[in-house]
Amino acid sequence: MSSDRVEQGTGTIRRLVGVYNANGTVVGELAYLIRARMGGSHCALCDVTHGLVRERPEWEACRTQLRAPFDTYHVNDQPGPVRAAYDGRAPVVLAETDTAMIPLLGTPELSACAGSMERLTIAIDDAVEAPGLKWCQHEQQA
Repeated sequence: MSSDRVEQGTGTIRRLVGVYNANGTVVGELAYLIRARMGGSHCALCDVTHGLVRERPEWEACRTQLRAPFDTYHVNDQPGPVRAAYDGRAPVVLAETDTAMIPLLGTPELSACAGSMERLTIAIDDAVEAPGLKWCQHEQQA
């Protein structure tokens, strides 16, 4: 995704946005759980942030240590500007800067994290090292 990032803009990262490859409804969550457990499609971002049924408590702790706030959406509840910022293939992690929404990590990069929060934070930091991107002065949450 690095070539997309340079073309779409530069700036200060205000927040990170993750989009899950799942619908956020009860039926959508159930359908995802069944598909994922039966070897069907899965979401590499869900593998990092969620356990069998719900968000991992350690993900909340990890999220507060990131250098920008990290918000997540499902494919059916993402705001229009988020949807417009990438090619529609979720999961994805975007950086919202002062000038644009910039794709940082796509499915291949998120899959390479293999469910590891540590690998996700490293992948995000590596993606941000692109020319023109910098972190905002974000105060970590307590």
